[in-house]
Amino acid sequence: MPGIASLFNIGKQSLFANQAAIEVVGNNISNANTEGYSRQAVRFEDGYYISYSPGQLGTGVNAAEVIRYFDEFTEVMYNTKSSEQQRWQKLYENLQNVEMIFNESNAQGVNSALSAFWADWQTLATNPGDTSVRAALLGHASNLEQAIGVVQADLQRLQGQTDDTIAAEVQEINTLLKSIAELNSQITVTEETGKNNANGLRDQRASLVRELAEKIDINYIDNGLGNVTITTKAGHTLVDGTNAFRLAFESAPFSASLDSASTYAGTVSFNGESSSEYTIEIVNPGLVSGGGVTFKVSADGGKTWLKDENGVGVFTVTDEGVLLPDGKGSVLFSPEAGDTLTAGDRFQILPNKSVFWYETSASKVNITPQILSNGENNERRLTGGSLAGYFQFRDASVGGYLEKLDAFAKSLVWEVNRLHSQGTGLERFEDVIGTYGLVDKDAELGVDAGLIFGDKLESGNLMIGVYDKTTGALVQFQGLDFDSGTAGVQNFDPAAHSLQDVVDAINSTFGGALTASAPDNHLQITADADHDFAFGSDTTGLLAALGINTFFEGSDARTLSVNNSVRSNTSRINTGHVNGAGEMNAGDNTMAAAIAALQTKAVATRTVTEGTTRQTLGEYYSTLVAKAGSDTQSAKFNAEYQEALANDLKSRQESVSGVNLDEEMTNLIKFQHAYTAAAKLITTAESMLEVLLGLKN
Repeated sequence: MPGIASLFNIGKQSLFANQAAIEVVGNNISNANTEGYSRQAVRFEDGYYISYSPGQLGTGVNAAEVIRYFDEFTEVMYNTKSSEQQRWQKLYENLQNVEMIFNESNAQGVNSALSAFWADWQTLATNPGDTSVRAALLGHASNLEQAIGVVQADLQRLQGQTDDTIAAEVQEINTLLKSIAELNSQITVTEETGKNNANGLRDQRASLVRELAEKIDINYIDNGLGNVTITTKAGHTLVDGTNAFRLAFESAPFSASLDSASTYAGTVSFNGESSSEYTIEIVNPGLVSGGGVTFKVSADGGKTWLKDENGVGVFTVTDEGVLLPDGKGSVLFSPEAGDTLTAGDRFQILPNKSVFWYETSASKVNITPQILSNGENNERRLTGGSLAGYFQFRDASVGGYLEKLDAFAKSLVWEVNRLHSQGTGLERFEDVIGTYGLVDKDAELGVDAGLIFGDKLESGNLMIGVYDKTTGALVQFQGLDFDSGTAGVQNFDPAAHSLQDVVDAINSTFGGALTASAPDNHLQITADADHDFAFGSDTTGLLAALGINTFFEGSDARTLSVNNSVRSNTSRINTGHVNGAGEMNAGDNTMAAAIAALQTKAVATRTVTEGTTRQTLGEYYSTLVAKAGSDTQSAKFNAEYQEALANDLKSRQESVSGVNLDEEMTNLIKFQHAYTAAAKLITTAESMLEVLLGLKN
């Protein structure tokens, strides 16, 4: 019933409600500078009403709940932009280290070493017999070799350091996922909608979700009652209520996706170094050990298929392994007895450690961030956060630079060796062995032999001169005959002839004066005691491809070095050539001048990502340096752009959830006055009661 008793109750409810409001304001003020704290407020609701004369009368106020000011929609957008910002920020930070590696202002840089190398060949062309110039050339060649090697080693060191960082990031992500799942559990138990809100726990969870979003791209789904689901943008579940899933950064050489008709139970392995993943798809099926099985290779999950320089894109499964068209390594099928493959069977080759999402303890999915050949993200993988930035740096950026550096080194080796192998130095050979080996000496050299420069071979012939060791007189000067049983000389055909055919051709052509063999699948030529020999023109590329009479050995930035035969004897630096009459003329500078001319000659350089380009070697390396600088500036721009967007969203969130001390002080005064007024109401009711009691007396 309304009356004085109701006034006491109204005053009491008001005291309690305003006291709670003052406590919340005090908590806001004390946490004004606490990271992740969201402003709170008491939600007041009026009490029930009593129908009475002169009308409905209220029964006061209730402090219904403590609410948290937080804009979930803005937070989702902020986390998305934060993921992008962190990706580009980490990429930019790491690319700055690459810029230091490619710092060509250093006098010891690759460009300066390359210029000195060409200059020495030009000087040697003016005086081919000068031993001091030959020694200087050898020294500058060693400098060039070391300069390229230092860049390659530094880039690989950065990749190794990035692996360590990624491993730590994945561990932190797993910790965050477990913590978020635990908070989900606590919130579900603690919270009673509309009465008891777990504001502090929700703030903790929001802070952890922000940390998670900085590391990977996420979707945040609120299922109500404090229960949330978090997935990657590609849909891999990370947290589902109280359950947390696991990521792992580990090695997994290959995975298979086989047709139901396939019986393949063996393995597929990769031998080499590459920053790319490879997808192998069977084209022509069959029994693996029976031969005839063919496959194609992709470095972007099957969107495009790799081809070698000759346009060949289908490769045959062999027992020795197949050299991949990008030259980064070879793939080997190791079947079990009776294994068959079906068209469409796919194998994913992972040369490097990758990130996997474990759906169960026995089932995992590769979610490693991947940049496709068109420059876009693989949307089925992780695409944002610092983790994507680290992987982009390791694989697309540094991996791309290493690919171009290797292509530069490979072109340098081939172009110099192609000329040098057809030249002569100050003395002839008694014995020579090639620096490049094969996996199969009986396979066609230009197709399946596994020869690094096999795709460079052409049809034609190779001239060799044999000389009397004592007098120097020419004994025989002839091209190789690859079928001594026919009239005339049969030329070399890279699609038909093997290393064994080359051995047989030398032995049959030079009848005992020269003996050829293939120890460890390397070509070796030895003269008898009465003769020595020299090499003439070679239209096939055999000498350079097999590493005979070459200046360099190796095929990439890591293996590039001066041929030991040249390094130990400067007389083996070829400046002249054997003319059409088989003569070695003193003072001949033909080869020295030709190699010097490479400085201004546009040569073909090929990478999987860019195809074949034609530039001078110096221009190609300068393009690589410029690309590293351009990539750094692009990453900086994107990082700053995404940061501006993220900061704008963060400001919008803070305008809602942040504590404004001026506003809180105003609220404090307001609730203080309300509390005082409630107390006054009680004293007034007390006075009214005393008056009533006095009337009875």
